[in-house]
Amino acid sequence: MLKKATLIHLRVPFSFFLMPFFLFGISQLTYVHWGKVALAFIIVNLFHNGASNAFNSYFDKDEGSIGGIENPPPVDKELYVVSLVFDVLAVVLGYLVNPYFAVMVFIIGLASKAYSHPMIRFKKYAVLGLLIVAFFQGFWTYFMAVVANDGYNVELFTEKNLSAGLICSFMLLGSYPMTQIYQHKEDAKRGDRTFSLLLGIKGTFVWTMSIFTIASSLFVLYFVFFYSLSIGILFLVMMSPVVMFFLKWMLDAWQDKTKANYKSTMRLNLLSAICFNAFFVVLIALKIIEG
Repeated sequence: MLKKATLIHLRVPFSFFLMPFFLFGISQLTYVHWGKVALAFIIVNLFHNGASNAFNSYFDKDEGSIGGIENPPPVDKELYVVSLVFDVLAVVLGYLVNPYFAVMVFIIGLASKAYSHPMIRFKKYAVLGLLIVAFFQGFWTYFMAVVANDGYNVELFTEKNLSAGLICSFMLLGSYPMTQIYQHKEDAKRGDRTFSLLLGIKGTFVWTMSIFTIASSLFVLYFVFFYSLSIGILFLVMMSPVVMFFLKWMLDAWQDKTKANYKSTMRLNLLSAICFNAFFVVLIALKIIEG
């Protein structure tokens, strides 16, 4: 029986925040093999993300709030072992989807470990750490959905798929630093020079606002080009609650830096995940309706 602290550090509910771009990948498939895609979805969001969260928690040993846990309990060796077991399960189960997907799971697992492990710890490098997260949680995750469904062939690298994957990563270049904004003291104490710490509180807000605006524009252009103007407008409408919350929070935090805290960050993350997930679910539903 796993300890309560271990279960908490797996942060399974936190996977909801990481779902959007996998769902985006599903929504762009020509024909969906639902059994394969469903299994891949579980592998990524339960086993891989659980392993990544646990591994990160074990080596960070945070005393302050982290993503999805306001008051993290102490970690021990069990958490480390469970993270490795979950990684193995993710790869083994990945072979039931197809070998190419299993390889992708294995590679993203290595990248996650390199991000957190003290021997490499990409997390301590502001720009490199951001680029790695943006690539693997964006472009790579999008293509994991595609490869899970279709296997691997050069025809995967269409203009449509490449554009979608790159836009996902570009969006993460803006959004990921915002998830670090309340951890500046903890990161500095550990020697992690995160991108948000490098920018400071005001700089992080400006960076996120700028990149989010550009990325949203690219998403709109994508949907107008590959779908219709109405889908592009729908995207803007469904993202509007995120924009309104962000702008209000930014103004508050600029007047009082203590407002750049854990609770506000999680509220933004949750609202953003709800809006993105809902939009991509709509696209999937439209695909099903159209047959």
